[in-house]
Amino acid sequence: MRIVRSTESRRSETPAAVMTTLASPALGGATAPLWKVEAAPGTAGPVHHIDAEQVWTVLGGSVTATVDGEAADLGAGDTIVIAAGTARQFTPGPEGFTALCTGPAGMQAYLPGKEDAKMTPPWTA
Repeated sequence: MRIVRSTESRRSETPAAVMTTLASPALGGATAPLWKVEAAPGTAGPVHHIDAEQVWTVLGGSVTATVDGEAADLGAGDTIVIAAGTARQFTPGPEGFTALCTGPAGMQAYLPGKEDAKMTPPWTA
């Protein structure tokens, strides 16, 4: 049994959101990273790709998830499963949003047309 205390969680900030790592390979030895995303209104994230499937559950607020050009409005309790390699962008609703997310360890992110510049998001490491 491995326990990650709330005081051990890691915070990573980007211009679009704050990610709090709850468990990952480097934090608790988890094979599936688990992190929380908190985004304020007016802070749309960039269009990007992840080379692995991800699952996001909205805990509060609302967000528009655009995946391969198809937009879906999500609210508290909604879950979206995003296929590997698809273009995605998250645009917070008027109150922002909080989501709980997971995917496999080692997943990598990249911007459209920049497949040669993949990086592992620090909140998943």
